[in-house]
Amino acid sequence: RRQSWKMLYMFGSAVITAAAVAVLATAFWMPVFRIYGSSMEPALREGEFVLSARNADYGQGDIIAFFHNGRIFVKRVIAAGDDWVDMDDDGNVYVNGKELAEPYLNEKAFGETDIVLPYQVPTGELFVLGDHRSASLDSRNAVVGCVSEEQIIGKVLLRIWPLNRFGKI
Repeated sequence: RRQSWKMLYMFGSAVITAAAVAVLATAFWMPVFRIYGSSMEPALREGEFVLSARNADYGQGDIIAFFHNGRIFVKRVIAAGDDWVDMDDDGNVYVNGKELAEPYLNEKAFGETDIVLPYQVPTGELFVLGDHRSASLDSRNAVVGCVSEEQIIGKVLLRIWPLNRFGKI
């Protein structure tokens, strides 16, 4: 009987330790969060849970999560510091004069844009857009603007919920 209590204690300790390690890992290295809104459809849908990685390299086409006014935004990186971004009325995006191929979009749209185009991305910042351009508040609007390194939570890597859409982003 004493042996079974000892085994139960050891098992419980192992479970609690594993849970604590998992919580710390997700909080500091691989944050998990829920998608709100439709600005990243079709890649990400409202209600899905995703895993991100901190301290990743962020390049054109990557999806990142960042803080803005106390909320988490999720958008796609279009251009980096010192790049020039332009858009035509049909929603085609140009970076440094070259049209950006965007196979992840269902439709293009000029969207809510109040910046003067062409626009030069400030050094050390990222220009981001949502995939659902007509419904996205992003770097095209001065309310959000470009994203600084300090705002970035991480690069979105993996959809973990719902299970039928589990997989790499």
